[in-house]
Amino acid sequence: MAPLLLFLLVSFSLFPHRSISESDSYISSTITTKGLSFAKDLFISQAVDSFVPIRLPDIAKSVRIPLVGEVHMKVSNVTIEAVNVSASDSRVAAGESGIVVVASGASAKLNLKWSYWYDSWFVTVSDEGLASVQVEGMEIGLTISMKNENGALKTFVTECGCYITDLAIAMDGGASWFYQIFVDGFQDHITSSVESAITQKITEGAEKLDSLLQSLLKEVNLDDVAFMNVTFMKDPLFKSSSVDFYINGLFVSSERAHVKKACQVSAEDSFFLSDASKMLWISLDESVFNSASDVLFQAGLMNWVVNEVPEQFFLNTKTWRFLIPKLYKKYPNENMTLNISVTSSPSVMIGVGNIGATVNSDLIINVLDDRKTVPVACISVVATVSGSVEVIGNEIVAKSELNDFSLVLKWSNIGNFHMSLIRGAVRTFLKTICIPYLNSYLRRGIPLPIIHGFTLEGAYILMPNSRVIIGSDVTYNNSIAALDLRSFIHRSKY
Repeated sequence: MAPLLLFLLVSFSLFPHRSISESDSYISSTITTKGLSFAKDLFISQAVDSFVPIRLPDIAKSVRIPLVGEVHMKVSNVTIEAVNVSASDSRVAAGESGIVVVASGASAKLNLKWSYWYDSWFVTVSDEGLASVQVEGMEIGLTISMKNENGALKTFVTECGCYITDLAIAMDGGASWFYQIFVDGFQDHITSSVESAITQKITEGAEKLDSLLQSLLKEVNLDDVAFMNVTFMKDPLFKSSSVDFYINGLFVSSERAHVKKACQVSAEDSFFLSDASKMLWISLDESVFNSASDVLFQAGLMNWVVNEVPEQFFLNTKTWRFLIPKLYKKYPNENMTLNISVTSSPSVMIGVGNIGATVNSDLIINVLDDRKTVPVACISVVATVSGSVEVIGNEIVAKSELNDFSLVLKWSNIGNFHMSLIRGAVRTFLKTICIPYLNSYLRRGIPLPIIHGFTLEGAYILMPNSRVIIGSDVTYNNSIAALDLRSFIHRSKY
């Protein structure tokens, strides 16, 4: 059961909004029928063996037999040794009340010890032996529902049942007259015990899974200064062929001591693609990019000093003597540094088929005069960049390129100079220094809130207005997640 419900947390998709607020839900997720089927198959392959062995209660019964008298019978050490469920004979679907999982044609094998005794005149007659029980035509049904509780998912079972259509008992030893009596006396009891035990085991597993989901992290780190708030904001929505979840999704400064407690809010309907060929859809609204941009800006990570470049002569006043004559005249053949400081949080804009940003910054020209750094001029640079995005692993990675820019002289200690004269040099600086530096950061990617052990596969990207939408399948890396999953399964057995 762990993989099934953990997978429901794998995908998150954003919807449009009017204003940014930490108390609203900006990310919603849709798991399609294909995704639910994948989770069901994973659940069967990974978790069925965790049901066994199951020890059933002993059963005692007395019957009166003509010419023999009252016979006392007992079965003990009743143990379900194996449960077999075929993925092809099972199905999963989303309904209004929750996620319904039905496994048909399942089978089980039991071992037990039998015994009987009765008084004949002044002698007690007794016998004992072993028996095996083969269960066929077993159908297991489960309906799981979830609700938001303080920003986490609370999971509970609304319906659970196990139904057996055929049970065959093979006894080892015992008198022939006793066999039919034993079968008639215990077949119904064993059937109901198996049905109750499997139902209880599934219910107990759901309770432990609820504790696991409650303990999931409510944040996904971007780096040392920012994390994504992934608290759930309202109850999941169960549809006829999919399940929707809603989380906050904005980036928050890591200096915050705690994630803000989630609250129930009304939100606009999310935008979902109807193409069920992919297991999940992940759609990022430009507000998430802008929240990350704002946090990084507030943390002071958008300021840097350029004192080394591939063509070092670029940082010498001699190179600039024809562009800014007064600079070379006042500081001949002096080394320079360039300070670039973003002055406001860059605004990310996503249009149909394109993504871009506007960056406002100050470019300060410094001269190293007698080992002292002397600011000589400040130029306001407003640059527009465009970019492309792709999915690598479980991250969204971007690459940018310079579109255009404008220059305005803010102040100068060497007098006025024309922006048109230095435009070519600034363009070279932006394209060869600033853009590569920006791309080195963008290559780190924005992490998607994917559960450990799952990886996006075959992802492709669409860009409608204001959103980047990713359609993807999911793979499960058993070698990565097996330890965590087996640990959970082990806890679910006891």
